[in-house]
Amino acid sequence: MVFQDPYSSLNPRMNIEDAVAFNARVHGDSRTTARTKAWETLHKVGLRPEQFGRRYPHELSGGQRQRVNIARALVLNPQLVILDEPVSSLDKSVQAQVLNLLQTLKHDLGLTYLFISHDLLVIEYLSDRILVMYLGQIMEMGSTDAVSTAPLHPYTQALFASAPSMNPDDRLDHLPLMGDPPNPINPPSGCRFRTRCPHAMAQCATTSPPLLPVGSPDRYVACYLYSDQAVRPVL
Repeated sequence: MVFQDPYSSLNPRMNIEDAVAFNARVHGDSRTTARTKAWETLHKVGLRPEQFGRRYPHELSGGQRQRVNIARALVLNPQLVILDEPVSSLDKSVQAQVLNLLQTLKHDLGLTYLFISHDLLVIEYLSDRILVMYLGQIMEMGSTDAVSTAPLHPYTQALFASAPSMNPDDRLDHLPLMGDPPNPINPPSGCRFRTRCPHAMAQCATTSPPLLPVGSPDRYVACYLYSDQAVRPVL
């Protein structure tokens, strides 16, 4: 797993080489083998081990520290890497470098990413499939092209509508989403998005809509708007 904060997730008393080699040591490798794997992995993420291996986290930039976190995750040759907001705390220029690195590693090493993020542009760039959640409940899922070009769920539509446009003349004339998020400890009954949804229906308050295929076999939406069980909207 690669965590969000590239500094607090590293041990400040452990140099970079030891931080990357630690996982291999825990899984039974000798000190020499673990050090060799650490050097190889640091090369893969664009850090020269002879230059950075003996440094400590406070001597590295945010982007370099996140590369160390990526190397620490890759040293065991995993098939699945979980990335929790891995670039949200980095500057935009550094974000682009880390995202390009992740894209290259994914193809070169045959990796599968579970990429958690709130940045729609980052998700579109890196992901093959998108799963949209609201208060822990799945709203919509499908291929990146399908979800980004034609979002179906009202929450997904609001997310993409709220993304800033590069065109200064393309201005929002109304807010894409109204109201405050409910308390996640005590979420609403039924569909958790119903308290903010402009299309809320009677059964939305009583029963959570099932995640059903819509259009293509790999496109799913949890919304009564796309169900034959829909009833008259609540006014």
